[in-house]
Amino acid sequence: MRFSPFVERIGGEGAEAWAIHSAAKAAMAEGADVIMLSIGDPDFSTPDMINAAAKSGLDAGDTHYTDIVGNPPLRAAIAAQHRRVNGQPVGPENVMAFAGAQNALFAASMCLTGPGDEVIALEPMYVTYEATIRASGATLVTVSQPESNGFRPDLASIEAAVTARTRAIYITNPNNPTGVMMTRGELEGIADIARRHDLWVVSDEVYSTLTFEGTHVGIASLPGMAERTATISSLSKSHAMTGWRVGWVVGPEELIGHLAKLGLCMLYGLPGFIQSAATKAINDGAQEVERMRGIYLRRRDLVYRELADAPGMKVLRPEAGMFLFADIRETGLSSTEFAWGLYRATGVSVLDASAFGKTAAGFLRISYTIGEEELLEGCRRIRSYLTGLSNRPAARAGA
Repeated sequence: MRFSPFVERIGGEGAEAWAIHSAAKAAMAEGADVIMLSIGDPDFSTPDMINAAAKSGLDAGDTHYTDIVGNPPLRAAIAAQHRRVNGQPVGPENVMAFAGAQNALFAASMCLTGPGDEVIALEPMYVTYEATIRASGATLVTVSQPESNGFRPDLASIEAAVTARTRAIYITNPNNPTGVMMTRGELEGIADIARRHDLWVVSDEVYSTLTFEGTHVGIASLPGMAERTATISSLSKSHAMTGWRVGWVVGPEELIGHLAKLGLCMLYGLPGFIQSAATKAINDGAQEVERMRGIYLRRRDLVYRELADAPGMKVLRPEAGMFLFADIRETGLSSTEFAWGLYRATGVSVLDASAFGKTAAGFLRISYTIGEEELLEGCRRIRSYLTGLSNRPAARAGA
């Protein structure tokens, strides 16, 4: 049987990134001694008050069709949070709710780009961007943000990648997987390129409330950027709500109108009781977000401390998020070989970062979304594996 050419566009190397995580998850389900450091799913339970809001909605019979763009209270709450975090003056008319940030990214891609367009994405980039961009028929153009510069934006390279076919620039701020948070100056440089070449910017800001150093700046808040920026975010990481699937796009009203038409034939609105829970999370969950942020900060410091001097590994201290980025090129193994070797030898699953683009080859993404005791044990096993590699005869000979 024949399939649409679309199925080719939604594949790509990034889709294979989760193989090691899937293997570890299956082994854990069978009782194996596995430590999962391969995915960014918070180990916290969704706060009780959010669960209660959903239950109240269910008890009240809120199980019918809802507004396709999102119910007014949720859109108002999202707009208010966006104003607080990004400093951009927006209202409910600038918001559409989606089933998670991934759904929002896909919808933005379909409404902003198409066949013949080119989309610039900064590497390392989140693994789904390749398929999400190509799904629209656009061509993905990756621009390396080099390790030698701490994976920070290379404005000259971004400028050089722009052609007459370029339609948009995708950025992730703070970045997943590196944990790098862009400065105002870096964002102003990207904004200048977008304005001069009349480009859209799709800004994935899922980790904007989980920052440790510096102040988050939303690129849409910069002069001349509100009308050309689609800001993506969600409640998945900030409120431990990955399974609830609540995300959104904030952008100009005309874009929201097009997204609504897509939503009409794709999503047809989020469940009402889910929206009630999301509204409660945004309006009254600030203390919970701060509590979780504090825990992630402690875990970040723990993992960084435990692995900073590990043999054959160099680690980047994340400025935000829930991942540590580790360079294992000194071991002589590829990141794929290392990740699978580590898992098979120790039961610790980490993500082979080559899935985030060629720039990330030779690196690992290590999640700190589990309890501190288990996290310490995971670090101990990683160090043990590295020590074993460094004691190999070939390694001692410098091969």
